[in-house]
Amino acid sequence: MKSSKFLALAGLAGLTVALSVAVNAKPVTYVLPDETAAFKPGPNLETVQGNCGACHSADYIATQPQGPAFKKAFWEAEVTKMIKVYGAPIDEADVPKIVDYLVQTY
Repeated sequence: MKSSKFLALAGLAGLTVALSVAVNAKPVTYVLPDETAAFKPGPNLETVQGNCGACHSADYIATQPQGPAFKKAFWEAEVTKMIKVYGAPIDEADVPKIVDYLVQTY
């Protein structure tokens, strides 16, 4: 019987502490820095901004491998991966537009 009273008191003490913390919690505010990166101008820019910009910054895309070996096949594979692996809601009609932009711009 003593054990159940102890557990009840311990539970009540824990609830009291939790309520005290919740009542005394203050909202945290912070200011994010302004976005300084922008997608480069190019064909189908709006399509890329609408599809890729929802998850990726322009800086992230710019850090991907570049050069002749990383052109069309690389970007096709990346866009396909975004759709099939990560579930990006990219319309199939937009895939060639996105790849075209990435090949010509990066």
